[in-house]
Amino acid sequence: MLAAMNTLPKHSKIVLALAAFLPLYFMIAALGTKIGIWDWKFGLMTLTFGGGMIVIGLLGLAAAVSLILGLIAKPRRVLPLVVAGVGLFAAGLVVGFSAGTKEKAEANPIHDIATDTANPPAFSADTMAAREAAGANPVSDYQTPLGQVEPYKGRVSNELAVKSYAQIITSQDDRPAPLPLGGATREQGMMAVAAAMEAMGLTDIRQDAAAVTVEGVAETFWFGFKDDVVARVGDAQIDFRSVSRVGVSDLGANTKRINDLRSRTEALLGTAAR
Repeated sequence: MLAAMNTLPKHSKIVLALAAFLPLYFMIAALGTKIGIWDWKFGLMTLTFGGGMIVIGLLGLAAAVSLILGLIAKPRRVLPLVVAGVGLFAAGLVVGFSAGTKEKAEANPIHDIATDTANPPAFSADTMAAREAAGANPVSDYQTPLGQVEPYKGRVSNELAVKSYAQIITSQDDRPAPLPLGGATREQGMMAVAAAMEAMGLTDIRQDAAAVTVEGVAETFWFGFKDDVVARVGDAQIDFRSVSRVGVSDLGANTKRINDLRSRTEALLGTAAR
């Protein structure tokens, strides 16, 4: 096999080199952001979506040229054609993923999701201080139109600019719902939420008995993006909220997280009741 690889034409070796470099490039962009070598805007926007598209374009072009050269070569060899096909497939896969990401962003234009849109659970002073220290997005009012809210000013369509967080959340098909307490006490509710957060890998989990809230911080694996999560335990139900510290769209991550946290909490409350 190695001997066959060594006899590949130069254009096939270029395709292989670019195909091997592509995932390494994206890993460097993501992990460099996570460990603080550069900020998230440079890592995500400049390197991933900017430079990444250039690398993908080069790979696709090289693979297309390699495929043509492989088809006209005499005698025709199978391996160069396979390498060209793999290069085209890899480039197409990333382009498809990028298109899917854009579609997700359009379907999930905000980064602040709560089960109670009239009175969303509030974060503690400590969490707000941590967000401010990190230069995070402001935690905004749910009734204010997006066109008046940072970081959406001048960055959303006229249709979205007149809509509030509350209107956008209530229009979503997968809108997360509050969790009824049932026969559980508020203390049991707080304990269940805290245990569910820990099981999900959240960090800095804090319970506030006076406010009857539980807070935690979620962090993405690759880029290390942090989202703040809070659950408010009322007399009859538990409301949840998850807010990204950076970015405009959360790609549906906060909704997914709340639904997961709600499901885990519900299971733990059911176990406690038995």
